[in-house]
Amino acid sequence: MYRSIRFLTFALAAGAALFAQAEKTLETDIVVVGAGASGTAASLAAAEQGAKVVLLEKQAVTGGTGAYSEGIFAVESSLQRAMNYTLSRDQAFKLIMEYSHWRANAKMVRAYVDKSADTIDWMAQHGVHFEQLTSNYPGGLYTWHIYKGRGAGWINAFQAKFAELGQPLYKETTAKSLIIEKGKVVGVVAENAKGEKLRIHSKAVVIATGGFLNNKEMMQKYTRFPDVMPIANKGKVGEGIQMAWSAGAAPEGLEVMASYRPGPVGESTTSHLGAAAKQPHLWLNPSGERFCDESVIFQWPFAGNALERQGGSMFVVFDKGSLDYMQTKGIDVGVGVMVPVTTKLDKFENDFQRGEKAGVAFRADTLEELAKKTGMPAASLKAEVQRYNVAYTERHDGMFAKDPKFLHPIQKAPFYAIKSVATSLGTLGGVKVSERFEAVDKQGRAIPGLYVIGNDAGGMYGDSYDLIMAGSTIGFAVNSGRISADSAVAYIKNLR
Repeated sequence: MYRSIRFLTFALAAGAALFAQAEKTLETDIVVVGAGASGTAASLAAAEQGAKVVLLEKQAVTGGTGAYSEGIFAVESSLQRAMNYTLSRDQAFKLIMEYSHWRANAKMVRAYVDKSADTIDWMAQHGVHFEQLTSNYPGGLYTWHIYKGRGAGWINAFQAKFAELGQPLYKETTAKSLIIEKGKVVGVVAENAKGEKLRIHSKAVVIATGGFLNNKEMMQKYTRFPDVMPIANKGKVGEGIQMAWSAGAAPEGLEVMASYRPGPVGESTTSHLGAAAKQPHLWLNPSGERFCDESVIFQWPFAGNALERQGGSMFVVFDKGSLDYMQTKGIDVGVGVMVPVTTKLDKFENDFQRGEKAGVAFRADTLEELAKKTGMPAASLKAEVQRYNVAYTERHDGMFAKDPKFLHPIQKAPFYAIKSVATSLGTLGGVKVSERFEAVDKQGRAIPGLYVIGNDAGGMYGDSYDLIMAGSTIGFAVNSGRISADSAVAYIKNLR
């Protein structure tokens, strides 16, 4: 009996010791949840001001969608000044607000715009090389500052500088809940891949988890097109947004989607099949009906909205004449800097054959055969092609007023169709914030110690993403990160 009691006592003590090892406690000034573009910027900016920062990333690799970015928005930057480009902060602010019909958070937008030029200098001081200044659609504003090495280059470099300052980054560590005491957010409870709990006590928390595009339930509940195909999004399930709500933060901007260029499932951004599908050819819904001016592809959030009304899928139809044009003259619509305007689609045939095997690309010698292969009604397909050819001949699109220079006839066999679906680069809202990126409640009162940035923060847009200011999403990520760092550091100083 005595030996059994001793064994039980020993087992309980061993279990308690094991539990103690499994739960680790840390003390810091700021916890940043998410090591993408916004979280990385916030972490380094706060550390440079002398704050102790703990950065958490639930994935094994950092960067998130920001790693694939090509450039960043700014206005009145040193690059624009060198080009004598005169777009002002006031003009940029008004254009953004007018696009949103003043549904955007005006003070927050102003803070973002005003910070943007300084952010270019800040990034350059940290070794970011800006290769060019450009727009991303014809006649657009030159606000897109293209950086060398894509987003992954500067994100990795900034995290290395963060480490040089003696600050820890915990990968494969997921924030599970906020620690709240007397109405203030004072830390985070997290868990690593081994199931070990990490209790981090802090004076402030910055949430930067990148939205909820991969959360089917939230997409169904809050967005207009829940079945959109995610582009470069992994593990974006909205846990940061839900943690902020649990602390009393109000929701905002949940319906806003970063609609991307529609394209075929399974094709990369450098695919020539995908590039062919992203041109202003004839677009038909599954019923074989035309539904928009296809040149909205230049403003691809508009294309996403138009396609969403059709159920999210369509066929891009063209003939050998248009293919010859794309292969000899090049494409009219570039895919960012990856497949730029005028690229000649010399890899189209190989990519098309892969698309045929995948069931997203179709080729036929007659329109009747094309209808059979795609499932579109033959009568509708032939009628729309006839109307389109008449519009080409008359140089006037009486249905959707498409610019005649983008009207190409569909007459020369073989005929092609590429099945394309609505796509998205992410959700763009979730939590209502102030111009200091404090999470606020429904009455606009700040939740003490809690900041929300990047794609988790609402208020940047009205109901739709826009391309008026090229590079705006990454611009918002980095600038909201820097502003939140300034705000959190100031908040901490006032606590002392």
